[in-house]
Amino acid sequence: MNKHHESHELPDSHGSRGLPDDDSQITLRDPADLADALPYLMGFHPTDSVVMVALHGRRGRFGGRLRLGIPRSPGEWPHAAEQLAECLVTGSERRGPRPDGIIVFLCQDPDPVGDMTGSHVMEKLRPLAQQLRTACGALDVPVLEALCISDGRYWSYCCPDARCCPPEGRALALPGTSALAAAATYAGLQVRGTLREMEARLTPWPRPAAAAEQERVLAATEERLVPRILDEEERARVGHETLDLAGLLMRRLSGAPPASGRSDGDALDDGLIAHDEAAALVLGLQDRTTRDRAAEWMEGPDAAPALRLWRALSRRCVGRYTEHAAAPLTLAGWVAWSTGDEPAARVALGLALRVDPGCQFAQLLHQACNEGLDPEALRKCLREERAERERAEREACEGRDVCEERAARDEREEWAELERRGPGQPVTSPHRPKPRRKAPLNRKETANRPAGPDGGTQGARPAPRGIRRAGKVGRRDGTGR
Repeated sequence: MNKHHESHELPDSHGSRGLPDDDSQITLRDPADLADALPYLMGFHPTDSVVMVALHGRRGRFGGRLRLGIPRSPGEWPHAAEQLAECLVTGSERRGPRPDGIIVFLCQDPDPVGDMTGSHVMEKLRPLAQQLRTACGALDVPVLEALCISDGRYWSYCCPDARCCPPEGRALALPGTSALAAAATYAGLQVRGTLREMEARLTPWPRPAAAAEQERVLAATEERLVPRILDEEERARVGHETLDLAGLLMRRLSGAPPASGRSDGDALDDGLIAHDEAAALVLGLQDRTTRDRAAEWMEGPDAAPALRLWRALSRRCVGRYTEHAAAPLTLAGWVAWSTGDEPAARVALGLALRVDPGCQFAQLLHQACNEGLDPEALRKCLREERAERERAEREACEGRDVCEERAARDEREEWAELERRGPGQPVTSPHRPKPRRKAPLNRKETANRPAGPDGGTQGARPAPRGIRRAGKVGRRDGTGR
């Protein structure tokens, strides 16, 4: 079971009785309205997912939400149900009042291989629905409705009335045709397709030939880069090269013409990035310092091309390099969250934790996004770090310029002094320290010095006039001889 569920906090104004605009509240009266509201609550159509929504107050305002992929093994369902119920209730209590009720959605389409129908899926998931109801009831929070959505239809596990919830289920409303869809569009809420489609933009290439070629280039680049990354001095150079290449590709992506759709746009981005460029970036981003520097492209004109680049690099992590996708996936989730696309951020961060559960950066961002924190605090921190680094680099550059200018000035002064004195004369720059004169040797030191080739003391100073040297130092007489 994937323990990294997605939690979605919704303000009180996004209630089961209304949308953000207080003047145009929408009342959800029956299971059909709830099933139609689910994509707008999540921002996408959840597939293969358990979704739980907390309700508050007498009118049942929507509160916290969470999503988890349906565990494949039914043996994991009881434990998953207890975890989900406890997480939703305790999370709601940390942020506000305790929920007064919970709505459960089980979303799964029939397996395309086989003859299963939506009714079969509904019956298969019935034990999971009952376990979720039991787990919530154990926490004194009732499940007011539990729906199964499959193959374009919905079923209720709670309503016994066959007139509104027949055994064969009811068809979902056509997308965009309900009053809720109109109100959500007016409020600016978007549905980004299905969860499967959103994940496909971030998962490795399904094309065998292209994936095999990319894996070969990744292996060759790894042999060349890893020794440099392990070297302390070369690691910094590799980091600068990685960021320079990322900036180049971002400018290349920004200059590309817009595509008609998501799949067309992704294919266009893939064609603009060569295998060796993608390999160098994927491996270079494994360095934590380089990855954190790349996270500074999170706002303004840098955000859109950076998000396209990180998505494209996530698709290039093929074969045995799947775990390398944690870095670009985390960066993609961070940029999406920073720009206000929380559903896309949760999907990207969830995939990052799926390929590398120990990625601390992804864990922190996933938790902050789930708890509804404002990303501005992290953006401010990254801005300050970038400003401090640029200031230090500027001061270091100015210091080098001063040293070079001083050295050039000294050299000009020496040449000017040489020309003034003429050839053969020593020149001493006023900026150079004068050579130190050796202190004169005393009589004891002179006696201990080894004898020179002429019999005298090697290295000893010549005796002044009037001093007789006949193997030893003489004395002056009274006449000064």
